[in-house]
Amino acid sequence: MSGFVDAARAEWVKQRTLPGTVWLCVAAVVTTIAVSATVLSATHTSAAGDPGGAGPDPAKLTLTGVLLGQAVIAALAVLAVGDEYGTGMIRVSVTAIPRRWHLLGAKAAVGAGLTALAGVVAVGGCVLAGRLLLPGAGIGPAHGYQLVSLGNGPTLRAAAGSVVYLVLVGLLALGVTTAIRDSAVSIGVVLGLLYLPLLLIQAVNDPLRRHLAQIAPMTAGLAVQATTNLHQQALSPWAGIGVMAAWAGGTLLLGGLTLRLRDV
Repeated sequence: MSGFVDAARAEWVKQRTLPGTVWLCVAAVVTTIAVSATVLSATHTSAAGDPGGAGPDPAKLTLTGVLLGQAVIAALAVLAVGDEYGTGMIRVSVTAIPRRWHLLGAKAAVGAGLTALAGVVAVGGCVLAGRLLLPGAGIGPAHGYQLVSLGNGPTLRAAAGSVVYLVLVGLLALGVTTAIRDSAVSIGVVLGLLYLPLLLIQAVNDPLRRHLAQIAPMTAGLAVQATTNLHQQALSPWAGIGVMAAWAGGTLLLGGLTLRLRDV
């Protein structure tokens, strides 16, 4: 246990002293909030809210920025490993921490912590933007909708789930990069895993569309943002997070085995 703690401490020192880490965290926050604010500002509806939930989903609309912000989170995780392989510093890391599972675990723990911090700030900013901008878009108390608030159970679940989703995106990217060992290829693979299934889903019909939405990491994971019309979703909110967690765990296992069995 002490070996893992020492590895995590060393990884934390390494990450917090890299200027790229800070700027990517800031970029993730700014991008997520900016995209949500832009979408909310461009939204206009005359549909009144109703008990059946036929109108737009305020919480999901508010958290739209996560769709793009996750790409920055993925880049942050990719660089945490890819830079070391690119510069050859991974040999130093492995020499200092010979237990390679400890090394990967430390990178995962520190990366998850940084992503969670950025995610909380980003999602909090999105919720604030939704609270301020949605009433002007016709999605507020005057039209039968509640103000977006973390005091509302489903909205809190959507917000907290979005933070968890971003953490899982970072872990998925970390696992992929550890296995591939190249930053450029890894970011391409990660973005492909996230966004390509969404394009495929738009090109096919049910039941294949529904099945793809249930197994694709992004469409499954972002099911946690839905707060209305849950019966129409391909997966329940937390089941979707479970699928995303399986993707993240699978890629970390693959990365760990690659790190353990191959020379650096």
